Amino acid sequence: MGEAFDNIIMTQDDGIVELRIHHRGGPAKWALWGGLHRELGIAFAQVAADPDARVLLITGTGDSFCAEFDMDCDMPQMGAATWDVIFREGRALLNNLLAIEIPVLAAVNGPAFIHAEIALLADVVLAAEETVFADRPHALAGVVPGDGVHSIWPMLLGPNRGRYFLMTGQEIGAAEALSLGLVGEVLSPEALMPRAWELARTIAARPAIANRYTRMLLTREIKGRLAAELDQGLAMEGMAILAGMQGQAR
Repeated sequence: MGEAFDNIIMTQDDGIVELRIHHRGGPAKWALWGGLHRELGIAFAQVAADPDARVLLITGTGDSFCAEFDMDCDMPQMGAATWDVIFREGRALLNNLLAIEIPVLAAVNGPAFIHAEIALLADVVLAAEETVFADRPHALAGVVPGDGVHSIWPMLLGPNRGRYFLMTGQEIGAAEALSLGLVGEVLSPEALMPRAWELARTIAARPAIANRYTRMLLTREIKGRLAAELDQGLAMEGMAILAGMQGQAR
């Protein structure tokens, strides 16, 4: 699995699919165009359609989950057609993740400053001790946080703390993330993946139908919230970017 991806390596062992994001074999970087933004939605759809998959385990590479942008990507001129692609990919990324009907685990192996919600939407979230969560691509950069983070973070942190987090770019370390309920366990870097695989094997050994129905029940509220809010958020984010570009041109 995953041979067609440049930024994702997928392997399967006894029904457990490990999806590891990377950038040229090192820690993952988020491209402003294409890259993981495009590939993750496709990969999640493949996992959702795989009849042999029992558990999905998402993780990063090296000492960070996703903390930097790939500034070498070829970004076309921003316009309505360009944002339409971003809009469709953004919807596919989150909707296809939530369409997966097998249990999803995440092992956050370090700083998650860019789209940390991908890991936090997992059913079981583990974090390395060095993990720090933040949202750097949006308010700090003058961009509307409309690509799902506007729904997910207030849902995880509560309305007031969620808005504070998104508006200020606040960083939340692993220990605080554990106390807030963002993650289920905090482990040393050396213990992270063995523990993740231990849990994955334990869950995969349970009846497949029970696992699937449990996942479906536990994601209903999240699916409903994103169904109501994601499209508008992406549209408003795009409109604000285009309006800002026109303002600069004047």
